[in-house]
Amino acid sequence: MSIDKIAASAADAVADIPDGASIAVGGFGLAGIPGFLIDALLEQGAENLTIVSNNCGVDGAGLGLLLEARRIDKVIASYIGENKEFGRQFLAGEVTVELTPQGTLAERLRAGGSGIGAFFTPTGVGTLVEEGGLPWRYNADGTVAQASAPKEVRTFNGKQMVLEEAIVTDYGLIRAAVVDKAGNCRFHAAARNFNPPAAMAGRTTIVEAEKVVEVGELGPDEIHLPGIFVKRIVELTPEQAARKGIEKRTIRERPISSASSTAHPA
Repeated sequence: MSIDKIAASAADAVADIPDGASIAVGGFGLAGIPGFLIDALLEQGAENLTIVSNNCGVDGAGLGLLLEARRIDKVIASYIGENKEFGRQFLAGEVTVELTPQGTLAERLRAGGSGIGAFFTPTGVGTLVEEGGLPWRYNADGTVAQASAPKEVRTFNGKQMVLEEAIVTDYGLIRAAVVDKAGNCRFHAAARNFNPPAAMAGRTTIVEAEKVVEVGELGPDEIHLPGIFVKRIVELTPEQAARKGIEKRTIRERPISSASSTAHPA
């Protein structure tokens, strides 16, 4: 029996995501984000969402679109980044933000997908991560409405470590360069960031694929994420696959050399 997980469209793939769902989203800034699935979710209308992602996109793009539409109630992320609206909503008490060290966040997602309930890590020992008191949500007047709780600390081989719980979400949204019809994924370069752990953490993971191939066309060493973690595939058009945002473009002018600026005699 053949395996084919391809959805009819991005809209169909996200149609059953309900209000209040938790969603792990791959990408880093705008690199490797499932932009078309995010657009489809924006159009679909689900609200009061909990988003688990490295950050929350930028103003006007990626997860920033869901923030601007007031569709996100809580974010578990490692930093606020370049998104001014994200920072504004957090400080105004409009969204809950559970800030987590970046490596810890990646491992919490991976652990969730691996069936590991929690793990100990030295990251955060001796800080508010361990001691509690990190603001998660503010009141409108700037006072803290909700703060993090203290975490268990144990010593292993003479080194203190803090207990971190794994993350499992209702859905996962990711993007991959090449996907076969069974859901086996290959990521390109920096897009292999939070996409694999986000896919693992989601109970129902949807991948938008820049290219879809038949089962068997990807060699075993090319597969970065096994298809067992993927439930639905959205195949992008070549035009869609070419759409990739840049979070911050920085350029400098090239100096004009004396040779090129000197007029040559006729």
